[in-house]
Parts: sequence; C-alpha cells; structure tokens
Amino acid sequence: QLGLAESGGGLAQPGGSLRLSCTGTGYSLESYAVGWIRQAPGKEREVLSCISSGSHFSTYGGSVKGRFAISRDDAKNTVYLQMNSLKPEDTGVYYCAADLMRGCNGKELPPPAEYDYWGQGTQVTVSS
Repeated sequence: QLGLAESGGGLAQPGGSLRLSCTGTGYSLESYAVGWIRQAPGKEREVLSCISSGSHFSTYGGSVKGRFAISRDDAKNTVYLQMNSLKPEDTGVYYCAADLMRGCNGKELPPPAEYDYWGQGTQVTVSS
C-alpha cells in the first residue's frame, strides 16, 4: 500500500518562498502521476499542479502558473512543489496525491476525485 507524507509547510511572508516535499512510503512513486492539491479555509479542494511519471508532462492551474514549479526525484521517491511569490490567498492545507490510471497529460488538471492515494496534508500560511 502506497503511503504519502508531505513536509515543508509553515509560515511565509507575502512574496516569500517555500518548498513542499511529498515522499512515498511503502511503495515506489515512480509509476504514479502526482498532484498537489490545496484546500483553502472554507473552500473546496483545488488541484494546483500535477506531474506525470517520468516527468514527461506537468500542468499548472491558473492561480499558481508562473509562481509554482513541480518536480520529482524518483531516486528519492519524492515530488516537490517550489512555491515562489507567495500571496495570502495561497494559505491553506496542501496535500499531495497519487494516481496510477489517469496520469497527468500536460493539458488539463485531473479533479481531486481522480487521485487514489493521499497524504495527511501540510499547513501553509502566508501572512505578514
């Protein structure tokens, strides 16, 4: 059974940066597409970015495009989300999730329900 563990969240100032990590446990992430999903207070979960197996494709939502970057290191069984130019509206719980079937095609983001395995989430707060 694949497990996922996020880390790297915390408090950042507007305009600052954070890097989130998502590490797979119990199984290799190599064959999975991985997404980062945010749940802001009072809002539904939003898929922000995804990356395909082999890093062939990546996709970003409009709210983070140009500011966030997703990458993966299969040797470390880890997917990263580099977040730059943070805004207060980036505040929320950030989840990573993995999907074996649908993948990430570089054109559109899968809905949250497509993901089969989820981490426990890490809190990101952007405030001065």
